[in-house]
Amino acid sequence: MATNRTLTMIKPGAIRNGHAGAILAQIQAAGFKIIAMKYTKLSAEKAGEFYAVHKERPFYGELVDFMSSGPIVAAVLEKDNAIADFRELIGATNPADAAEGTIRAKFATSIGENAVHGSDSDENAHIESNFHFAATEMFA
Repeated sequence: MATNRTLTMIKPGAIRNGHAGAILAQIQAAGFKIIAMKYTKLSAEKAGEFYAVHKERPFYGELVDFMSSGPIVAAVLEKDNAIADFRELIGATNPADAAEGTIRAKFATSIGENAVHGSDSDENAHIESNFHFAATEMFA
């Protein structure tokens, strides 16, 4: 069964490059409703906790360093079929493989600095949303 919520994070590189507004505009133009949003910075500890699923992978340390290198925009998005639709909107992890017009094709600088995070499952969307937001901070 498809969920109607997903989590995104606009990553530090996209924030540094001034793309947050354009990314949010593209998300809203695609029919997503923002039900929670914050501009924040992850500590290395919190970034490590968020990406703990990748702890054994060779890129984990680099990912934690990057995600704690500057501010992010975290947001919970709502739309029918949110996860699949959002993953299509953001494009492939490697921007070289991302379809034209997708967020990563337009705003990512590399596979490691791929502009945005998007939840990959209903379960992770719930876990990730609750990582960043209390229930009282989400407004459907």
